Amino acid sequence: MKIDNVSYRSVWVDADDGWSVHIFDQTRLPWSLDILRLTERDQVAHAIRTMQVRGAPLIGAVAAYGLALALRHDSSDAAMERDAAALAATRPTAVNLAWAIKRMLTRLRTTPQADRVAAAYDEAGRICDEDVIQNEAIGRQGLELIEEIAARRPGPVNILTHCNAGWIATVDWGTALAPIYMAHDRGIEVHVWVDETRPRNQGASLTAWELGRHGVKHTVIADNAGGHLMQHGQVDLVIVGTDRVTRTGDVANKIGTYLKALAARDNNVPFWVALPSTTIDWSISDGVSEIPIEERNGREVTHIQGRDAAGHVSSVQLVPDGSKAANPAFDVTPARLVTGLITERGRCPATADGLCDLFPEYV
Repeated sequence: MKIDNVSYRSVWVDADDGWSVHIFDQTRLPWSLDILRLTERDQVAHAIRTMQVRGAPLIGAVAAYGLALALRHDSSDAAMERDAAALAATRPTAVNLAWAIKRMLTRLRTTPQADRVAAAYDEAGRICDEDVIQNEAIGRQGLELIEEIAARRPGPVNILTHCNAGWIATVDWGTALAPIYMAHDRGIEVHVWVDETRPRNQGASLTAWELGRHGVKHTVIADNAGGHLMQHGQVDLVIVGTDRVTRTGDVANKIGTYLKALAARDNNVPFWVALPSTTIDWSISDGVSEIPIEERNGREVTHIQGRDAAGHVSSVQLVPDGSKAANPAFDVTPARLVTGLITERGRCPATADGLCDLFPEYV
């Protein structure tokens, strides 16, 4: 995507030195656009763990480059396995992370040690290029849903989304936001209800920033306002991203997604989930019992970051001293509440049969 007429991906190798890796520090957005230069494994692990880089597809891509950086220091079998395990352990819920590390190891284990660094950079680059292609295809598949609504009546198509599933959560384009960008670029009038997405406010800080940069009309709302808007006919469509989908169509996404799905079902609002096939975990069937849910530091709930009238960014405490906070980072939406899945190969019901029809190689 473009920022100030400069095209960016969300991760890239330095063009001058040819080996260091650059990402945007997402913890600094929307207040400043800071680019981080990563040169070693531990920096990559820290960036993933602290959410300087986030979004399931992007986490996988950055972790792949993290392994390439590690191999520059030691490309032996033992070191490679150790570094791969350390990167894979940084966050538990997003399946793209484990998928990317497994894919890297599949190639590197059969590559001579002397050639591993070059092979690692090549494979990480392939992962990034494929992610862009997949997300652009997701955009085209989801665009048809928006076009169908726009053709039925005048006025804007009102879309609600939760968390951030735009280009900054992937290598480019995004998942849930890709159809919105394409609709906007086609001249379709779209308006996006942006959930703030407590406690880290990825919607208010990242999605709103992205949409504003692209010129897409949007309104930030409190997380609990979505059901009210649906009751009053102000939401035509819900599109969210996901960090892991089971082979049966259960969906893990940022905490609060399940409640949106319940409200959508009660008000007959279509609830679609956009994902590349790399986010499907074919090894599990029951999302509620089998998907690990990351429990993050309670400080993310008890404190919030913002900018004051003087322009200073700081953190303030929201709760009384001594109050404890729980912070599950994700929830699972059962497949029965999902209208359908939007993948790079097409749309399908959130069922085992629906997924297998699109991806028969996993049957």
